Amino acid sequence: MVATPVQIKHEVKDQSLAPLGKQRIEWAGREMPVLRQIQERFAKEKPLSGIKLAACCHVTTETAHLAIALKNAGADAVLIASNPLSTQDDVAASLVVDHGISVYAMKGEDEETYLRHVEIALDHRPNIIIDDGSDVVATMVKNRQDQLSDLIGTTEETTTGIVRLRAMFNDGVLTFPAMNVNDADTKHFFDNRYGTGQSTLDGIIRATNILLAGKNTVVVGYGWCGKGAALRARGLGANVIVTEIDPVRAIEAVMDGFRVMPMEEAAPLGDLFITVTGNKHVIRGEHFDAMKDGAIVCNSGHFDIEIDLETLGKNATDIKTVRPFTQQYTLKNGKSVIVLGEGRLINLAAAEGHPSAVMDMSFANQALACEYLVTNKGKLEPGLHSIPVEVDQEIARLKLQAMGIGIDTLTPEQIEYMNSWTVGT
Repeated sequence: MVATPVQIKHEVKDQSLAPLGKQRIEWAGREMPVLRQIQERFAKEKPLSGIKLAACCHVTTETAHLAIALKNAGADAVLIASNPLSTQDDVAASLVVDHGISVYAMKGEDEETYLRHVEIALDHRPNIIIDDGSDVVATMVKNRQDQLSDLIGTTEETTTGIVRLRAMFNDGVLTFPAMNVNDADTKHFFDNRYGTGQSTLDGIIRATNILLAGKNTVVVGYGWCGKGAALRARGLGANVIVTEIDPVRAIEAVMDGFRVMPMEEAAPLGDLFITVTGNKHVIRGEHFDAMKDGAIVCNSGHFDIEIDLETLGKNATDIKTVRPFTQQYTLKNGKSVIVLGEGRLINLAAAEGHPSAVMDMSFANQALACEYLVTNKGKLEPGLHSIPVEVDQEIARLKLQAMGIGIDTLTPEQIEYMNSWTVGT
């Protein structure tokens, strides 16, 4: 067992897991060339020197590289888990033991522990908050008004968190700048679509070992995460049904070749249900009652409230675990509903989350958003701010370069044409 430096405060499950975590972090790094270049520059320039930072993220091998980049930049960082089932305990141990980063995260932590860790993160009196779901920010606004003067800004990379930040702005309580990492092109086009698509099905298969080919798979929500899940499920031979509330997205799903219908109609048809809306109770009691015996339900949105598990539990005569991360609810009508990962993010509860190659761009955005906040301290208005286009473009350029892919550049003649109104056909 490797001893942890006594000055590093932490709360992880088992420090002896650090060697395995270190090995897995190094493996993930092979697929993260963009963030590696940022780490190297940060180590030289120290753009976050003197900055106290609290990060509420999924503690995975990929997040480890973001945490290391922030430390290289000179930040005094505390890392807590953003989800009770997403922490990889070996990674948490390695960040403490091998990198001297304060981590408060354990796989399976209860809600009381999670909330206590949020308070610990705020006790750090952060100047910057990296949030997944905006729990830390919301807690500061509600309960720690005296700390707002310390805050330079926050970054947010989840759809759920952006929805909350917009609501905070509309209520007049978002009195600081917030970087909308989620809507950066090099984030949502890739992380949400390809990352969520692949990792969601990975979690479902690991939890159940079912064959998706031929299964009626209902994807609830057709945002970028829903598009990814639908695309990957179809690729494995599933018959995909989409439910939506947005008419434009519904038309898009139809033209992408999927059946679209209300949940009321989809409930009796589905063998597998995947929620990716960022909303509350999109699968409810009346839907459970209409489902087939043995229907499987899971969530890949940030919070576990997308599925109304409270009502499901009240209507169940028996609940039992039939496989790891797989619970069977027997209903009063005699049918059963299978819930994966306690309704939490199935790609992190039962699998390892997004592949490293896609998180490379997402976390590059996070790291550069933190640098942008510090560089522009006092210049940014309160509210949501997009990642600058030039930063988005640079991340894409570095990713292509690392992949060995070249693209064309405009000729002077083309540049002149694109900027002129006098030349027609």
